[in-house]
Amino acid sequence: MATETARVGGALAGLGRFCFRRRRLVLMAWIVGVIAVAFVGFGYGAAPDNDFSGGDSQSARAQKLMAKHFPKEQGDRLTLAIKADKGIDDPAARQKIEKTIADLADSPVTGPVISPYQDKNLVTQDRRIARVTIPLSHKEVDKTEVKPLVDTVKDASDDSVTLALGGYMAEKAETPPQGPAESVGLLAAAVILFIAFGSLVAMGLPIVTALLAIVAGLALMKLVGHLVPAPNFALTFGAMIGLGVGIDYALFIVTRYKDSLRDGDDPESATVNAITTAGHAVLFAGTTVVIALMGLAVMGQRLMTGVAVATSITVLVTMIAAVTLLPAFLGFTGYKIDSLRLPRRASRRSQEAGAPSRERRTLAERWAGVVQHRPLVSALLAGGILLLLAAPTLSMRLSQPDASVQPRDRSSYISYKILSEGFGPGYGAPLVFAAEVGSKNADLRPVVEAVARTEGIAHATPPRVSQDGQAVTFTAFPTTGFQDEATANLVHKLRDDVLPRTAGGEQVLVGGPNASTIDVAEESGSRLPLMIAVVIATSMVLLIALVRSVTIALQAAVMNLLSIGAAYGVLVAVVQWGWLGTALGFPAAMPVTTWVPMMMFPVLFGLSMDYQVFLISRVREEYERTGDTREAVARGLARTAKVITAAAAIMIAVFTTSLLGPDVAVKQGGLGMAVAVLIDATIVRMIFVPAVMELCGKANWWMPGRRTPKAVSTTPAEVGQEARV
Repeated sequence: MATETARVGGALAGLGRFCFRRRRLVLMAWIVGVIAVAFVGFGYGAAPDNDFSGGDSQSARAQKLMAKHFPKEQGDRLTLAIKADKGIDDPAARQKIEKTIADLADSPVTGPVISPYQDKNLVTQDRRIARVTIPLSHKEVDKTEVKPLVDTVKDASDDSVTLALGGYMAEKAETPPQGPAESVGLLAAAVILFIAFGSLVAMGLPIVTALLAIVAGLALMKLVGHLVPAPNFALTFGAMIGLGVGIDYALFIVTRYKDSLRDGDDPESATVNAITTAGHAVLFAGTTVVIALMGLAVMGQRLMTGVAVATSITVLVTMIAAVTLLPAFLGFTGYKIDSLRLPRRASRRSQEAGAPSRERRTLAERWAGVVQHRPLVSALLAGGILLLLAAPTLSMRLSQPDASVQPRDRSSYISYKILSEGFGPGYGAPLVFAAEVGSKNADLRPVVEAVARTEGIAHATPPRVSQDGQAVTFTAFPTTGFQDEATANLVHKLRDDVLPRTAGGEQVLVGGPNASTIDVAEESGSRLPLMIAVVIATSMVLLIALVRSVTIALQAAVMNLLSIGAAYGVLVAVVQWGWLGTALGFPAAMPVTTWVPMMMFPVLFGLSMDYQVFLISRVREEYERTGDTREAVARGLARTAKVITAAAAIMIAVFTTSLLGPDVAVKQGGLGMAVAVLIDATIVRMIFVPAVMELCGKANWWMPGRRTPKAVSTTPAEVGQEARV
């Protein structure tokens, strides 16, 4: 049997056999390649690009107009917030404040600074709160250059005078690195693998394979950034996704290898069998994830296309590692795959190896029988739970995190609180109005007055004309904050009602960071259904090609939509409604970050298809062997339940560790994906799939243009050959 198995399987069998026999060459090529790519990628890779502006939105056009006619005002700025209990004119307070301002002005990265003692508009009427705008000297200021300024301001604060530095660069400067999150996820994955395999050797193979693939994938991501820029969160998500799928793909192959050894194959035949069965499924599953990720390009946003390309590279590298590097490792381990076992499992080795697979029903098989006994009730119950969890999605709001949702000990949050108290919550959400005009004599005062009279506007600044006389700008401050829904409604009211009714107002553009966030969120929301449709359609085509069934592909699409919708609902409840938000590391209730749902859907749809592929592939094998759908589902679930549960647990552990990091947006993405994988591995795979397949019966295998497959008599070698077709 071993000899016959080793000869069949086509190209994948040849690849697996080559990597097994030439294992030293393959391993050396991987090590040298990873070192070379890492040296070039991490040494000369592109810096992240976090500018989500652009496109043809009104805020994007306003930004272009400002950059053209007011170039000196386009650099980043910091804001020093000052709160003195006895007032800023108290001698001790004034001495401290003036010294801090002087220290900031003396920095090589700051421009001219105007003291609140020189401009009364920078101080509240009671003279307890003041602000200082600090321009940065050039656009390429790094956060490491701003960090000393943040520390200087923090050190200057005491019980009587509170000083805090705000602004985008200050936020970045004081945000700590992601920290040990990935390491914790890796440790958790190792523990899960050790429990699943009961062997240190079997545990180590998926870990080492995934780590080498991730290093190469991340380095390639940075190199590709020169061609397709991506934001800084792309590396974090690339590491999480790469670690999760890399370990999972290796886990599936190692499991199949161990099964083949237990069935009597020699190591080479077992490797070939694992690559032509589980490896074949890995390639389909990974391709599905890549295609799903590339669906982000449909969003029409430059940086999201960069995210799609960058994360797809990591997945591609993990796929290649699974079918090339892992067979080489298996060649080194051979029969020693179960070395260094858990004591409690070692005593059961002979029993497990010798027990006939049909003499005892596993827990998963018995559970499938329970679900299949009441399929309609089970399907309705699972569907009802998913719909209930998905209900909060209807109230989802999208935005970008600002200082108001940062941890309470951050200087940027303290600055936001002080300025909101002294100048109103809308100070951190300014609306920048800009218009091109024919001459310096253009009068925009009627527009300014109309905007200032609008309900929801605290005050507006006088209009200013550009030096070339071709543009006019002014700023208005809302009465509500950056994250408030009322601020978004105000922007629409100004654009749709106030400005069109004012003479010359139809030419005025509403921009600024707040308006830009609103435009990007609305554009993303409008394009999200198109991306979902593209991802579903392409993934279904792949799944039909693999399992040769339209019915199962439709089932997978519907179930994946329900599970992802449920994950969206849980995310809204936690992040936006604040349920358990504080316990999970979210400082305040906030809208969902704009890019999170966009990123979640293709990743989760692809991962859900992974589990569908591995489960249905086994079900298909059993059905072709027996012709009994009920038996095939029960046996397929029994054979895959353990490995899918372990794979899902690894994914959940990796994604959940993002909650240990400092970035609230990354936390949202990690939480949402962890919840989705949990739902998929429990409600969907353990209840929904067996119930729906039982209801469909032989219709599960419907495919236009061919008859439903019948059971065939097979030998063990033929079963292995069918699995590789």
